Amino acid sequence: MWTRSYSLKVENLDLEKTWHVWIDVNNWNTWQDDIEFAKLDTNMKLGSKISFRPKGGPTVELEIVEFVEKKKFTDLTRFPLARMYGAHEFLVTGNMTEIRTTMSIEGPLAFIWKAIVARNIVKDLPKQTSALIERVSRG
Repeated sequence: MWTRSYSLKVENLDLEKTWHVWIDVNNWNTWQDDIEFAKLDTNMKLGSKISFRPKGGPTVELEIVEFVEKKKFTDLTRFPLARMYGAHEFLVTGNMTEIRTTMSIEGPLAFIWKAIVARNIVKDLPKQTSALIERVSRG
């Protein structure tokens, strides 16, 4: 399994507001410029399915395979002979909140999907995390 993480510690983060921006799937494309659209017909919860299209890419389905309110959600994308997980979490210590995203990919063809998908996602995690914080600060 290949795994990479990015995290950023933020002081006095409005956790409630940040969590709601993060799970507002239908508006991801308003603050992430690499997403054409993301659609979720219900509230995010365990088992939810997200229709997702990155700019320049095909539409894929993400499934929420882990969900802990205001703490963490993990999405799963199934590729031929590989599975990619995106774990998105808050780790709170006092007035510091660490926003961490961990991408991992496994399966017989993981090396191919890592090269064409996962590496680019990981490369953009600092930008994505900054965009999340900026979106929250704009209100």
